[in-house]
Parts: sequence; structure tokens; C-alpha cells
Amino acid sequence: MAEKDRNIHLDEDPQLIARLRDASTCRNAMNDVIRKYSQPLYWQIRRLVQKHEDADDILQNTFIKAWMSIENFRGEAKLATWLYKIALNESLTFLSKEQKRNQVYMDKPEDYIHETIEADEWVDGDETSLLLRKAIATLPEKQRIVFNMRYFDEMKYEEISEILGTSTGALKASYHLAVKKIEQYIEENSIL
Repeated sequence: MAEKDRNIHLDEDPQLIARLRDASTCRNAMNDVIRKYSQPLYWQIRRLVQKHEDADDILQNTFIKAWMSIENFRGEAKLATWLYKIALNESLTFLSKEQKRNQVYMDKPEDYIHETIEADEWVDGDETSLLLRKAIATLPEKQRIVFNMRYFDEMKYEEISEILGTSTGALKASYHLAVKKIEQYIEENSIL
């Protein structure tokens, strides 16, 4: 998958939602949901878990969970927000299990992520993008999530707030701190 055009646009498709709610069209509508949201969800997951294979598995689990609970989708949140929450929860569950599996890295979990980033054959990147990925990996989980949503997905704070259930003020502060930490990391680790 190419990383371009990966942004999740939280615009709604009322016809798609109506088709999801109709038992006779639900299966085909879900196929359309998968086509529409696979790439943007994949890249959000991928930036959190780093490995292509893991991101692919989590994306599949996301759509399975969505399919199994589609009747619970009441439309109170946007479809994209609902899918995004499922993907985020699946990613965080995976990361928690990975952290327990990799006890060696418990003191510095970013070391594991750094090794994973360097060994990643699925993403092309120059030294600058590699340094950025490593800098992002050093962020606390919440800051990393907020930074990814704001910087890469270009989401508005209001959209992030709806997904994470956090105030926009707290999100702005979190993003600002993340940017400062990334800048500091790059400054300290830059080869220039």
C-alpha cells in the first residue's frame, strides 16, 4: 500500500449508512466500507505498530469487529470515527500484548520500535524520514497517537477529540509537547 492519499476524511455518506442498516444490502455496503477505509486505517495502524504484517492483521481484525457489531452502530458518531476507534483499540491491545511478550525492552520500549523501524522492508525512506519515525516512537503513547492524527492524517482537533474523548485544549497541549519532543530528538540525533 502506498502511504499517499491515506487521510481519513470524516465526511459521511448517508446512503452508505442506510445500506449498512438494511439487512438486504449490508454485506455489499460493508465491502464498500472496506474499500473506502482500508488504506487510511492501515496507515494509522501502521504508524502505531510499525510492522506491515501486524498492521495488516489489525486492519483485518478491525473490519471483523466492525462487521460483527454493525447492528450496534447507531450513527451517534460518524462512521469513520467509529471505525477509527475500533482500529485504535485493536492497535493498543496489540501493543499491550507485544510489550508483555518483549519483556527485554520493558525499560525502553522505544528500543524495540527503533529496531523494528530499521528492519522494516515495506517502507522506503531516507535518513530524515527514518529519524522522524524514531523520534515519534519515543513519544508517550497518547502524544504519539495525537501527533499521528494531527500531523499525518491532518485531522482537526475536534475530530480527534471525538475519537479519543479528550478535550481539544488537552489535545492541543499534547500535540505541542509532541512537536517539541520530536524537534529535540531530531536535533540531538541528527547527523548534520
